[in-house]
Amino acid sequence: MNTTVLVRKPFAAVLAVGLLAAALSACSSSGGGSSAKSSDTAKSTTAAAAPQPSSAPAAEQVTSGQPFGTACAAVPKDGAGSFSGMAKDPVATAASNNPLLSTLVTAVKQAGLVDTLNSAKNITVFAPTNDAFAKLPKKDLDAVLADKDKLTKILTYHVVPQRLAPAALAGGHKTLAADDLTVTGAAPDFTVNSAAKVLCGDVQTANATVYIVDTVLMPAS
Repeated sequence: MNTTVLVRKPFAAVLAVGLLAAALSACSSSGGGSSAKSSDTAKSTTAAAAPQPSSAPAAEQVTSGQPFGTACAAVPKDGAGSFSGMAKDPVATAASNNPLLSTLVTAVKQAGLVDTLNSAKNITVFAPTNDAFAKLPKKDLDAVLADKDKLTKILTYHVVPQRLAPAALAGGHKTLAADDLTVTGAAPDFTVNSAAKVLCGDVQTANATVYIVDTVLMPAS
């Protein structure tokens, strides 16, 4: 009887140790799974919280020397009236080839300013479109065209004696008419004297930078 008892006790101890090891192994395996799951959950939460790329279109980029604005699409794609064609000619000649500026060209000729503008160096011209002149009552426009001094004053008010790139356009500028004009905004949205919108800007000619506007500018004096 004693021999039997002595044999059973070591066996029971071994069995207990084996069961304990198995239990610890199971707990360790279970804990590792929970940790992996927690890690995956954290990764998912982080990914969900991260900002997603925006699908909104980028703002229009304006590069100096590159025309910008809604009316630029109406400029011919090639030939003398295109942007590349205008860049080869002095400003009055270049304007005469642009279909948007035929009334302006008529006024410049009427005032005898073609040679003056073509021979000027490094100027900025705010060029009213045909529609801009059409805003004026016909009798007023006819009266201005018939008065050379007044017409010259108005046309030279549209000219600044330096080239203004888009980055330098905002602010006050002295004109050839000796009156100031003021430009507000930033590319591509500029307004001149709180009234005239730039429709196509930074158009280059051989001697000028041109900003095509939707309103005729009037000097204060």
